[in-house]
Amino acid sequence: MGISRDTFYRWKKDYAAKGEAGLINSKPCPENPAIRVDPIIEEKILYLRKNYHFGQAKISWYLARYHGLKVSISGVYSVFCRHGLNRLPQNLKTRQVKSVKRYEKQVPGHHVQVDVKFLTFKDKSGKKVRRFQYTAIDDATRIRALKVYEKHNQACAIDFIDYVVDKFPFRIKMIRTDNGHEFQSKFHWHCEDLGMQHIYKAC
Repeated sequence: MGISRDTFYRWKKDYAAKGEAGLINSKPCPENPAIRVDPIIEEKILYLRKNYHFGQAKISWYLARYHGLKVSISGVYSVFCRHGLNRLPQNLKTRQVKSVKRYEKQVPGHHVQVDVKFLTFKDKSGKKVRRFQYTAIDDATRIRALKVYEKHNQACAIDFIDYVVDKFPFRIKMIRTDNGHEFQSKFHWHCEDLGMQHIYKAC
């Protein structure tokens, strides 16, 4: 098994007394002052750990990729240890991005649908031009916002969401989109960072 006899019997005793909870290491992790993390960054690390159950490597990557923050894997792990989050229950499943069916209760901002319409027309010279109309509609009030872009990517989708948040007269709780390339990970995390849940439409 790769462990000593004493360790095996100690684990057996803990399991008999407390079940699986007894196997989780409750001892504090040693802390290295050299890798102390800024409190604001630490708050984001804790949010990702508690809500999405990310490991230290994924959080380190996420902070660098989407926020330009360089936090070492060991730095993230030190935050886990300080808050007793270095071990998660083994039966805890990783959070999945949700798809939901249309809801029943109508509440302003509860569901905002975002879609993209492809526009094709001719310019003054007669050349065909393509544009992309992003539209957001609140399901409860039918209030809408739209904006036309020359490109069709996540950067445009993110800019549009910022525009919608500024224009709508109520707080947006949930954004619903299709599974298009413009609504993937970078867009998804931007919505989450703004305090909105992002879900995909059920097919």
